[in-house]
Amino acid sequence: MSLSELPHGAVPRLERPGPLRDRVYEALLGLITTRQLRPGQHLVESELAERLGVSRQPVREALQRLANDGWVDLRPAQGAFVHEPSEEEADQLLSVRTLLEAEAARLAALHAGPQGVAALEELCARGEAALARDEVDAVVDANAAFHAKVMELAGNSVLAELSRQVDRRVRWYYRPVARQRGATSWQEHRELIAAVAAGDEDAATRVMRAHTEHTRRSYHER
Repeated sequence: MSLSELPHGAVPRLERPGPLRDRVYEALLGLITTRQLRPGQHLVESELAERLGVSRQPVREALQRLANDGWVDLRPAQGAFVHEPSEEEADQLLSVRTLLEAEAARLAALHAGPQGVAALEELCARGEAALARDEVDAVVDANAAFHAKVMELAGNSVLAELSRQVDRRVRWYYRPVARQRGATSWQEHRELIAAVAAGDEDAATRVMRAHTEHTRRSYHER
């Protein structure tokens, strides 16, 4: 699929005036993480500039930054391409995610009160409803929000910052398996809520570790 084939409005036109480099970066990163721009897809500066309603210069600068951050590959004499993660790369990131989230679940079981548990239940219900409607983007968003809430309830700012650094890549890897994980993922979320509500650190750690490992295996199986 080329940019011209994306649904109308999928690529936001950016308003002028004002600095555009950061906004172009965020717009392109959003298209990459939602896989509207697919791994391996060729990114043509002139085409991106036209669709975003900007000159080629901020696009060029954004692509360089995306390359520095590992989202885009710049190939000599060929141009820019959306990065295609290797199996090892994905495995390493998802393994780190397991460590961070398991510790967050343990701390959440220690610190989450009734309001925190209620917030998790609300987010879980949102994800289940999106799954029932087969709205993949909404499922991915609800899943990310659920895990972010667990991280917030952990009450460890360093852990939260580390989690934010991998959050977008986790979404990128999770989206292709969101349907495959399906209702099982949200059943696991319910099990985690029960462990957090009971203040059971060991159970919360065990459930979250198994949950994130299931996602990692699903990605590799895909």
